[in-house]
Amino acid sequence: MFPLSAGLPIGSGWIATEDSEPITFPYDGTLVSYAPVGTPALAKQALDEAVAVAREVAALPSRTRRALLNRVAESIESEREQLEKLLVAETGKPLVDCRVEVARTIVTWQAAAEEVSRLHGETVPLDLLPSGDGLVGFWTRKPIGVVVGIAGFNYPLLLASHKIAPAIAAGCPVVCKPAPQTPLATLRLVHFVRQACEEFDVPRATVQLVTGDAEVGSVLVTDRRVGAVSFTGSAAVGHRIARDAAPTKTLLELGSNAALVVAEDADLDAAVDAVVRGGFYASGQACISVQRVLVVEQVAQEFTERLLGRLDEVVVGDPREQTTRVSALIDKKSTHRVLNWVAAAVSAGAKLAGGGVDGTVNRPTVLLDVPDGVECWDEEVFGPVVCLRTVSDVDAAFDEVNASRYGLHASVFSRSLKTAFRALDRLDVGGVVINEVPGFRSDTMPYGGVKDSGVGREGPRFAIEELTVTRMAVLRP
Repeated sequence: MFPLSAGLPIGSGWIATEDSEPITFPYDGTLVSYAPVGTPALAKQALDEAVAVAREVAALPSRTRRALLNRVAESIESEREQLEKLLVAETGKPLVDCRVEVARTIVTWQAAAEEVSRLHGETVPLDLLPSGDGLVGFWTRKPIGVVVGIAGFNYPLLLASHKIAPAIAAGCPVVCKPAPQTPLATLRLVHFVRQACEEFDVPRATVQLVTGDAEVGSVLVTDRRVGAVSFTGSAAVGHRIARDAAPTKTLLELGSNAALVVAEDADLDAAVDAVVRGGFYASGQACISVQRVLVVEQVAQEFTERLLGRLDEVVVGDPREQTTRVSALIDKKSTHRVLNWVAAAVSAGAKLAGGGVDGTVNRPTVLLDVPDGVECWDEEVFGPVVCLRTVSDVDAAFDEVNASRYGLHASVFSRSLKTAFRALDRLDVGGVVINEVPGFRSDTMPYGGVKDSGVGREGPRFAIEELTVTRMAVLRP
């Protein structure tokens, strides 16, 4: 078992909870640790504490916020290996992906620290009309207030960091709610933050964490004292949060079924490699993993043969092994759902390559000629499943990409600059990636989607802007 702080970090201390629940290793079901279970009353208490310190947090000097954020990055670095192991244990995600998660988390905190010094406004020419003659105008940015951050289970440390770090940088207290399946690494992260708060004489209630079910989440998102709710998770839950939180500002990073287009002039080896890498990393439990592959017909047969020939290269097994690329999904319910979706696609006419279950692990799966109207094509699989479809040309592929209700990332493999710029113009998604996996994400870039993939942008600079409001100043000297 992993030793962790007892209770929940609420107010200036840690509050013991009446209940706890076991967190088990998805691969074999062994006990990892017990996690405290929050209640609606504790959620209300955390919000009360956050509101009480909001003015003090908003007034923190920029040098203090920057130093605090950098100290958290240093703390994560100091426990890098332990955090990697903890992430493997609670998520069941392969070690290689957990190492990437910790590395990206460190960059996120460092980038948020750098953005503190760039949080500023600018002057406005008010004398464009005679009524503005003699006036001086400028705007600045002010904290939006208390932030509620709700993170998904697949990258718990990184996703929580994308909520907490920008909130601190913006001068906002934040209450974080991790996914019930994966609270452990986030609890450790909040411990680091509150240690840094104590070091720099910042209220520890600046960052709090509450675990619990949907009822706890409802208390957090419906409180009118909250300035913004930032959520990462499924579209269905995100839509419900947006309705329940209204008119509070919501930032929603939701699901997708990311597409990869293979043009007739693509480097086929590179495109195949992208599908193998991008379709199965994190066991497919990533919202921008390759799910739909659209191949122009003149290269479709060759591409398909090369892809299926490499399927056995994807190592399946214990996520603690450095070579493993696909392991158990977060729970048995997810495992069975993926199997059922694949079976439904086959019943509807899709051809199956790979697939099945190896112990607790869904094996890498490729579905060929998947029709519309089945979940594996229309929805987010969130498992190691890739769907392949042949199209007449690149424009037909772009139409297929846009036909989805989702729009987070898409990628295009082509040697043509004209095709690349046409993709940038045509594809209705938050990010277009040329000759790389749609799962590419630098944590400093604007990240988010359109349509049912969400609203708002993450990445420290962009999240900080989302968590601040402009305040206009008009002066007559």
